[in-house]
Amino acid sequence: MLLQSSNIVIVFFVTLYGLLFGSFFNVVGLRVPAGQSIVRPRSACPKCGHMLTARELIPVLSYMMQGGKCRVCRTGISPLYPVTELATALLFLYAYLSFGLTPAFFMAVLLISMLVIITISDLAYMIIPDKILLFFAALFIVGQLLWPLSPWWDSLLGAAVGFFLLLLIAIVSKGGMGGGDIKLFAVIGFVIGTKAVLMTFFLSCALGAFIGVFLLFFGIVKRGKPMPFGPFIAAAAISVYFYGDRVIDWYFSFF
Repeated sequence: MLLQSSNIVIVFFVTLYGLLFGSFFNVVGLRVPAGQSIVRPRSACPKCGHMLTARELIPVLSYMMQGGKCRVCRTGISPLYPVTELATALLFLYAYLSFGLTPAFFMAVLLISMLVIITISDLAYMIIPDKILLFFAALFIVGQLLWPLSPWWDSLLGAAVGFFLLLLIAIVSKGGMGGGDIKLFAVIGFVIGTKAVLMTFFLSCALGAFIGVFLLFFGIVKRGKPMPFGPFIAAAAISVYFYGDRVIDWYFSFF
Protein backbone atom coordinates (compact mmCIF):
# COMPACT_ATOMS: atom_id res chain seq x y z
CA MET A 1 0.00 0.00 0.00
CA LEU A 2 2.90 2.32 0.81
CA LEU A 3 4.48 1.55 -2.56
CA GLN A 4 1.23 2.31 -4.35
CA SER A 5 0.88 5.60 -2.50
CA SER A 6 4.44 6.63 -3.33
CA ASN A 7 3.85 5.77 -6.99
CA ILE A 8 0.76 7.97 -7.03
CA VAL A 9 2.81 10.85 -5.63
CA ILE A 10 5.52 10.34 -8.27
CA VAL A 11 2.92 10.12 -11.04
CA PHE A 12 1.37 13.37 -9.81
CA PHE A 13 4.67 15.26 -9.76
CA VAL A 14 5.91 13.84 -13.07
CA THR A 15 2.65 14.95 -14.70
CA LEU A 16 2.75 18.35 -13.01
CA TYR A 17 6.33 18.96 -14.07
CA GLY A 18 5.42 17.84 -17.58
CA LEU A 19 2.69 20.49 -17.74
CA LEU A 20 4.98 23.20 -16.37
CA PHE A 21 7.89 22.30 -18.62
CA GLY A 22 5.52 22.05 -21.58
CA SER A 23 4.49 25.65 -20.96
CA PHE A 24 8.16 26.67 -20.75
CA PHE A 25 8.98 24.76 -23.95
CA ASN A 26 6.41 26.88 -25.78
CA VAL A 27 8.36 29.98 -24.76
CA VAL A 28 11.72 28.48 -25.71
CA GLY A 29 10.52 27.10 -29.04
CA LEU A 30 8.98 30.41 -30.10
CA ARG A 31 11.54 32.86 -28.73
CA VAL A 32 14.94 31.25 -29.37
CA PRO A 33 14.60 31.15 -33.18
CA ALA A 34 13.51 34.79 -33.11
CA GLY A 35 16.61 35.76 -31.12
CA GLN A 36 14.58 36.79 -28.08
CA SER A 37 15.25 36.23 -24.40
CA ILE A 38 13.37 33.37 -22.76
CA VAL A 39 13.24 35.35 -19.50
CA ARG A 40 12.12 38.84 -20.53
CA PRO A 41 9.70 40.28 -21.38
CA ARG A 42 6.89 38.47 -19.63
CA SER A 43 4.43 36.52 -21.74
CA ALA A 44 1.85 38.78 -23.35
CA CYS A 45 -0.95 38.70 -25.89
CA PRO A 46 0.65 39.28 -29.32
CA LYS A 47 -2.41 41.27 -30.44
CA CYS A 48 -3.11 43.74 -27.63
CA GLY A 49 0.09 43.42 -25.58
CA HIS A 50 -1.75 42.47 -22.36
CA MET A 51 0.76 41.03 -19.88
CA LEU A 52 -0.47 37.65 -18.74
CA THR A 53 -1.14 37.19 -15.04
CA ALA A 54 -0.40 34.03 -13.05
CA ARG A 55 -4.04 32.99 -13.43
CA GLU A 56 -3.67 33.18 -17.21
CA LEU A 57 -0.53 31.05 -17.26
CA ILE A 58 -1.89 27.83 -15.72
CA PRO A 59 -1.05 25.10 -18.24
CA VAL A 60 -4.07 23.81 -20.20
CA LEU A 61 -6.60 25.10 -17.61
CA SER A 62 -6.13 28.79 -18.45
CA TYR A 63 -6.78 28.09 -22.11
CA MET A 64 -9.94 26.17 -21.28
CA MET A 65 -11.26 28.72 -18.76
CA GLN A 66 -10.74 31.58 -21.23
CA GLY A 67 -12.34 29.71 -24.09
CA GLY A 68 -9.11 29.80 -26.07
CA LYS A 69 -9.14 33.61 -26.24
CA CYS A 70 -7.26 36.53 -24.73
CA ARG A 71 -9.10 37.75 -21.62
CA VAL A 72 -8.77 41.40 -22.70
CA CYS A 73 -9.12 41.64 -26.50
CA ARG A 74 -10.74 38.22 -27.08
CA THR A 75 -8.30 37.34 -29.85
CA GLY A 76 -7.99 33.61 -30.38
CA ILE A 77 -5.02 31.85 -28.75
CA SER A 78 -3.24 29.17 -30.76
CA PRO A 79 -4.19 25.65 -29.62
CA LEU A 80 -0.50 24.80 -30.00
CA TYR A 81 0.04 26.06 -26.44
CA PRO A 82 -2.27 23.67 -24.54
CA VAL A 83 -1.51 20.80 -26.95
CA THR A 84 2.21 21.16 -26.23
CA GLU A 85 1.63 21.33 -22.48
CA LEU A 86 -0.62 18.28 -22.42
CA ALA A 87 1.55 16.26 -24.81
CA THR A 88 4.67 16.95 -22.73
CA ALA A 89 2.91 15.90 -19.53
CA LEU A 90 1.60 12.67 -21.08
CA LEU A 91 4.99 11.80 -22.58
CA PHE A 92 6.78 12.43 -19.26
CA LEU A 93 4.19 10.26 -17.52
CA TYR A 94 4.49 7.50 -20.11
CA ALA A 95 8.28 7.56 -19.74
CA TYR A 96 7.95 7.07 -15.99
CA LEU A 97 5.40 4.27 -16.38
CA SER A 98 7.64 2.59 -18.96
CA PHE A 99 11.03 2.89 -17.23
CA GLY A 100 10.46 3.93 -13.62
CA LEU A 101 13.04 6.23 -12.05
CA THR A 102 15.90 4.75 -14.06
CA PRO A 103 18.56 6.25 -16.38
CA ALA A 104 16.31 5.38 -19.34
CA PHE A 105 13.61 7.62 -17.85
CA PHE A 106 15.91 10.61 -17.43
CA MET A 107 17.31 10.22 -20.94
CA ALA A 108 13.73 9.92 -22.24
CA VAL A 109 12.77 13.17 -20.49
CA LEU A 110 15.73 14.96 -22.09
CA LEU A 111 14.95 13.53 -25.51
CA ILE A 112 11.25 14.42 -25.23
CA SER A 113 12.13 17.94 -24.08
CA MET A 114 14.43 18.57 -27.03
CA LEU A 115 11.99 17.13 -29.55
CA VAL A 116 9.03 19.11 -28.20
CA ILE A 117 11.00 22.36 -28.47
CA ILE A 118 12.26 21.72 -32.00
CA THR A 119 8.75 20.70 -33.08
CA ILE A 120 7.40 24.08 -31.94
CA SER A 121 10.27 25.94 -33.65
CA ASP A 122 9.92 24.00 -36.88
CA LEU A 123 6.15 24.45 -37.01
CA ALA A 124 6.40 28.19 -36.28
CA TYR A 125 9.49 29.15 -38.29
CA MET A 126 10.63 26.09 -40.27
CA ILE A 127 13.85 26.34 -38.22
CA ILE A 128 15.60 23.91 -35.88
CA PRO A 129 17.86 26.22 -33.82
CA ASP A 130 21.51 25.24 -33.37
CA LYS A 131 21.41 26.69 -29.82
CA ILE A 132 18.78 24.13 -28.80
CA LEU A 133 20.67 21.23 -30.37
CA LEU A 134 24.00 22.26 -28.80
CA PHE A 135 22.43 22.68 -25.36
CA PHE A 136 20.86 19.24 -25.39
CA ALA A 137 23.88 17.63 -27.05
CA ALA A 138 25.95 18.70 -24.05
CA LEU A 139 23.41 17.14 -21.67
CA PHE A 140 23.30 13.94 -23.72
CA ILE A 141 27.10 13.67 -23.65
CA VAL A 142 26.99 13.82 -19.85
CA GLY A 143 24.17 11.26 -19.86
CA GLN A 144 26.08 8.86 -22.09
CA LEU A 145 29.18 9.19 -19.91
CA LEU A 146 27.09 8.23 -16.87
CA TRP A 147 24.92 5.62 -18.60
CA PRO A 148 26.61 4.58 -21.86
CA LEU A 149 24.93 2.51 -24.54
CA SER A 150 26.02 -1.10 -24.92
CA PRO A 151 28.43 -1.20 -26.69
CA TRP A 152 29.61 2.28 -25.72
CA TRP A 153 30.74 3.18 -29.25
CA ASP A 154 27.22 2.70 -30.63
CA SER A 155 26.37 6.27 -29.64
CA LEU A 156 29.27 7.63 -31.72
CA LEU A 157 28.42 5.40 -34.67
CA GLY A 158 24.75 6.34 -34.38
CA ALA A 159 25.61 10.04 -34.47
CA ALA A 160 27.82 9.54 -37.54
CA VAL A 161 25.21 7.45 -39.36
CA GLY A 162 22.44 9.93 -38.56
CA PHE A 163 24.52 12.88 -39.74
CA PHE A 164 25.98 11.45 -42.95
CA LEU A 165 22.76 9.71 -44.02
CA LEU A 166 20.83 12.99 -43.93
CA LEU A 167 23.78 14.88 -45.42
CA LEU A 168 23.87 12.46 -48.37
CA ILE A 169 20.14 12.94 -48.92
CA ALA A 170 20.58 16.74 -48.77
CA ILE A 171 23.33 16.57 -51.39
CA VAL A 172 21.46 14.20 -53.71
CA SER A 173 18.20 16.13 -53.39
CA LYS A 174 20.05 19.47 -53.75
CA GLY A 175 18.73 21.01 -50.57
CA GLY A 176 15.69 18.82 -50.03
CA MET A 177 16.83 18.25 -46.45
CA GLY A 178 17.56 21.15 -44.12
CA GLY A 179 20.74 21.60 -42.13
CA GLY A 180 18.77 21.54 -38.90
CA ASP A 181 17.33 18.12 -39.76
CA ILE A 182 20.83 16.80 -40.44
CA LYS A 183 22.21 17.98 -37.10
CA LEU A 184 19.08 16.81 -35.28
CA PHE A 185 19.55 13.28 -36.62
CA ALA A 186 23.16 13.33 -35.43
CA VAL A 187 22.02 14.18 -31.90
CA ILE A 188 19.25 11.56 -31.99
CA GLY A 189 21.70 8.94 -33.27
CA PHE A 190 24.04 9.73 -30.41
CA VAL A 191 21.24 9.11 -27.91
CA ILE A 192 19.62 5.96 -29.34
CA GLY A 193 22.36 4.26 -31.36
CA THR A 194 22.81 3.00 -34.90
CA LYS A 195 19.94 0.56 -35.42
CA ALA A 196 17.45 2.84 -33.72
CA VAL A 197 18.47 5.94 -35.70
CA LEU A 198 18.05 4.03 -38.97
CA MET A 199 14.61 2.92 -37.81
CA THR A 200 13.82 6.51 -36.87
CA PHE A 201 14.81 7.67 -40.35
CA PHE A 202 12.58 5.18 -42.15
CA LEU A 203 9.64 5.79 -39.79
CA SER A 204 9.90 9.58 -40.07
CA CYS A 205 9.96 9.32 -43.89
CA ALA A 206 6.91 7.05 -43.82
CA LEU A 207 5.04 9.42 -41.49
CA GLY A 208 6.00 12.44 -43.58
CA ALA A 209 4.87 10.79 -46.80
CA PHE A 210 1.59 9.55 -45.37
CA ILE A 211 0.61 12.81 -43.67
CA GLY A 212 1.85 14.85 -46.62
CA VAL A 213 -0.43 12.93 -49.02
CA PHE A 214 -3.32 13.36 -46.56
CA LEU A 215 -2.78 17.13 -46.33
CA LEU A 216 -2.47 17.45 -50.12
CA PHE A 217 -5.63 15.42 -50.68
CA PHE A 218 -7.68 17.69 -48.44
CA GLY A 219 -6.06 20.86 -49.77
CA ILE A 220 -4.52 21.82 -46.44
CA VAL A 221 -1.12 22.27 -48.10
CA LYS A 222 -0.29 23.00 -51.73
CA ARG A 223 1.94 20.91 -53.98
CA GLY A 224 5.51 22.20 -53.96
CA LYS A 225 5.08 24.05 -50.66
CA PRO A 226 7.77 23.02 -48.13
CA MET A 227 6.65 21.23 -44.99
CA PRO A 228 8.51 21.11 -41.66
CA PHE A 229 10.12 17.68 -41.27
CA GLY A 230 11.03 18.14 -37.59
CA PRO A 231 7.65 17.03 -36.18
CA PHE A 232 7.86 13.74 -38.10
CA ILE A 233 11.40 13.15 -36.86
CA ALA A 234 10.24 13.88 -33.31
CA ALA A 235 7.30 11.49 -33.49
CA ALA A 236 9.45 8.75 -34.99
CA ALA A 237 12.32 9.19 -32.50
CA ILE A 238 10.00 9.07 -29.48
CA SER A 239 8.23 5.97 -30.85
CA VAL A 240 11.54 4.23 -31.47
CA TYR A 241 12.86 5.15 -28.03
CA PHE A 242 9.89 3.46 -26.39
CA TYR A 243 9.33 0.56 -28.78
CA GLY A 244 12.48 0.25 -30.89
CA ASP A 245 14.01 -2.72 -29.05
CA ARG A 246 10.79 -4.71 -29.35
CA VAL A 247 10.48 -3.98 -33.06
CA ILE A 248 14.14 -4.91 -33.69
CA ASP A 249 13.79 -8.15 -31.71
CA TRP A 250 10.58 -8.97 -33.61
CA TYR A 251 12.27 -8.29 -36.96
CA PHE A 252 15.34 -10.42 -36.27
CA SER A 253 13.18 -13.27 -34.95
CA PHE A 254 12.45 -14.09 -38.62
CA PHE A 255 16.12 -14.75 -39.38
